[in-house]
Amino acid sequence: MTYEESLKRLEEIVLKLESGEASLEESIELFREGSSLAADCKKTLEDAKLRVKTISEEQNG
Repeated sequence: MTYEESLKRLEEIVLKLESGEASLEESIELFREGSSLAADCKKTLEDAKLRVKTISEEQNG
């Protein structure tokens, strides 16, 4: 799943949880999925930041 797909799914989860329409069990499962997606997105952003920093340092000598 791409970063953009993960972010979109995370937004869907937040909307569903905020709506209050999910059962307790469904809410727990959505929260678990959302937590995992948030961690994946954070790691992707950290990796991108490191790559940009490396590229910048290489170009600046």
